[in-house]
Amino acid sequence: MAEPVAASRYSPLIILALVAALVVTIGLWARDRAGGAVATGGGTTAHAAGEAIEWKMITTWPKNFPGLGLAAENVARAVEEMSDGRLTIKVYGAGEIVPALEVFDAVSQGVVDAGHGAAYYWKGKVPSSVFFTSVPFGMNAQEMNGWLHYGGGLALWREAYAPFNLVPFAGGSTGVQMAGWFDKEINSVEDLKGLKMRIPGLAGEVFTYAGGTAVRIAGGELYTSMQTGVIDALEWVGPYNDLAFGFQEVADYYYYPGWHEPGAMLEFIVNGDSYAALPDDLKAIVEYASRAINQDMLDEYTARNNASLRSLIDDHGVQLRRLPDDVLKALWEGTKQALQQLVAEDEMAAKVYASYREFYRGARSYHHISEQAYINVRDEVFGEEEY
Repeated sequence: MAEPVAASRYSPLIILALVAALVVTIGLWARDRAGGAVATGGGTTAHAAGEAIEWKMITTWPKNFPGLGLAAENVARAVEEMSDGRLTIKVYGAGEIVPALEVFDAVSQGVVDAGHGAAYYWKGKVPSSVFFTSVPFGMNAQEMNGWLHYGGGLALWREAYAPFNLVPFAGGSTGVQMAGWFDKEINSVEDLKGLKMRIPGLAGEVFTYAGGTAVRIAGGELYTSMQTGVIDALEWVGPYNDLAFGFQEVADYYYYPGWHEPGAMLEFIVNGDSYAALPDDLKAIVEYASRAINQDMLDEYTARNNASLRSLIDDHGVQLRRLPDDVLKALWEGTKQALQQLVAEDEMAAKVYASYREFYRGARSYHHISEQAYINVRDEVFGEEEY
C-alpha cells in the first residue's frame, strides 16, 4: 500500500511539470506561427512558414503583349492565387532587365528566378532545344503536348537544360502559325533566292537551304526592320499577334501554311536553385499553373485568330496566299538536310530526335483516321453550307 501514498505526495510536482511543458509547447507553436522554420520534404531548404517569396520573371516579349506576352502574367496570377500569396512573381518585359535574347543566360545565372520565351532561340547553346519549340513539317500543338507530357519529351527537355541549372515547363502554344509576311508575291522557289527573311530556329537553316537568307531579329525590332528594308520577309506568329504588331502596314502578302512552326511550343524556365528552394507544395503549384496556362494560350489563339484574319483581309486589304507546291517541296528537302546535320553534330539532339520521331510516327498514323479524316469528311459533307 506504499505506492499509493508516494503518488499522493508527489502529484503536485507532476502537475506543475506538466503545466510548464504545456506552456513551452504553446510558446514554440506561437513562434512557428509567427515565422519559425518548418521542415519540407524532398531534402530542399525550407522557407519560413508564412514568409512571402517573390520571384522575378523576364520574357522575350514586350510587356503585356497579347497572347505571347500575357502568358507570363497569367502564370504569375495563377501562382499567386493558388499559393494564397505565398509565392508571387513580378513579370518584366523584354529589355526591362535584359534584352529579349538574353533571357536564357539571365535565368541560368540566377540574375532572375524565371523566364518565358521559346526554346529554339537558344539553339546556339542547346542544339536540341529546337525540338521543344517546333520542327518544320513536324507535330502540331496537340501532338506536342502529348509527347511532352505522356511521351517522355519533358524529361528529355529537363535533361538537356540541366547543365545550365534550368528547369523547363511547357509555356503555351500558338497552334499552327502562318508562313509569314512578304513584300512581294512568291510564285515559285526561284523567288526565294536572295530573299532576306526573319525566321529563327531550325527553320532558318531550312530557309537557307532553299535559297533564302535567314536573319535572326527579336520581335520588337521586326516592324522597323521590314519598314526600312533590312529584311524582305518575316514570320512572327499568326493573325492575332500579327495584327497587333501592325505588320499589315509594312507588307502586302500574307502566306500560309506555317510549314516551319506547325505547333509552336513556348517555355517557362526556372532557375534550378530558385526551384529547389521551394517547399514541395509550391513546386507543385508552379508546375500545375504552368500546365494550365500552357493550355490556356492555345485556347486563346484558337478563339482569336479567325476574327483577326478577317480584319486583316477585309479592313486592311491584305493579300492572303498559299505557298506554291514547289516552294513547300524545296522546304521539305531542306528540312531533311537540316535534321540530318543537327543529329550528326549533337548527341543530345540525336537522343531527342529519336524520341520525337517515334512519337510523331504514332500520332500521325492515328490522326490519319481521326483528326485528319474527320476534317476531310467535314469539308466534303458541308461543302459551302453553313452549320
